[in-house]
Amino acid sequence: MTNEKLKLSILDLATLNNGENAVKGLKNSTDLVILADRLGYTRYWFAEHHNTKHQMSTSPDLLSAHAGSITKNIRIGSGGVMLPNHSPLKVAENFSLLEGLFPGRVDLGIGRAPGTDSLTALALRRSRDAVTRYDFPEQLSELLSYFSRNFEGNHPFKDISPAPEQLIPDMFMLGSSDGGMHFASQNGLGFVFAAHISPQLAIPMLRAYKKNFRPSAYLAEPKSILAIIVVAAETDEEANYLAGPAELQWARWAIGQFQYAPPTLEEASNHVYSPQEELARKDNKGKFVIGNIESVKNKLQDLANAAMVDEIMILNMLTEKSSRHRSYELLADAFQLNKD
Repeated sequence: MTNEKLKLSILDLATLNNGENAVKGLKNSTDLVILADRLGYTRYWFAEHHNTKHQMSTSPDLLSAHAGSITKNIRIGSGGVMLPNHSPLKVAENFSLLEGLFPGRVDLGIGRAPGTDSLTALALRRSRDAVTRYDFPEQLSELLSYFSRNFEGNHPFKDISPAPEQLIPDMFMLGSSDGGMHFASQNGLGFVFAAHISPQLAIPMLRAYKKNFRPSAYLAEPKSILAIIVVAAETDEEANYLAGPAELQWARWAIGQFQYAPPTLEEASNHVYSPQEELARKDNKGKFVIGNIESVKNKLQDLANAAMVDEIMILNMLTEKSSRHRSYELLADAFQLNKD
């Protein structure tokens, strides 16, 4: 990475913690994006998930429109739009509209996964062929052509425009393997690697992206971000306690237990891990950075240096609003986000 100051951003799944209803969960996201804007975070992204009992992140474009309307400086966008679920034209229209509303502040993060189960994917796409057929390369090419207006002369969609003028957000490919990296580097897009999914691949994939990057009309130089779960507090003891619910939830997910609500602090603190859960918990250690603010700062800086990135995106997994806000405040102060 360069000698630039490390930037921090936030990824939000709009999770309903502690038995919260949808209105309360979305209010929490609203309050956090306002705080992040005030603290100097670079961007605030919303994920796309469907048919989940405890998340409200079904429509990152709508959430981004809301976030943009209540903030001043922070970039807003998707982490990401799961392109197989959508018409490329509609994605281009929605993000052109966002770019027109909030010029210079909009990101389009693009994912290749469905973000849901196969039956829900069918309900979204209304076509069994669309669910079973892999045509992401064609979808991505079509999406980029809508933005750049460079369809080939005989393409049937060449005269279709997503907006009266070119309104192009900053675009990123998401990835947790080499697939997203190849699409990002070959098409000259930004790249965000999900270290909270595949921590062992984060450094080699982010380095490979920089090595293989091809400049494009969208990006002259590579732009990469490492995403990971971060829990910071005044002490290691407090941080480990606050991270308990996320660690338990990810251990359950790792062994296929998706039926549980997000654990509370009390539940996680009192939980006795089964041998299978304990093994998953140990395997998940690389997905988290947990500790007192000084140790977290050093760990994040080391990760950024190793991965050759100048930005870390933090997955929001703290269940308590007060400790969640405090963690982001500590990080903003440690990295001097509001200071030039």
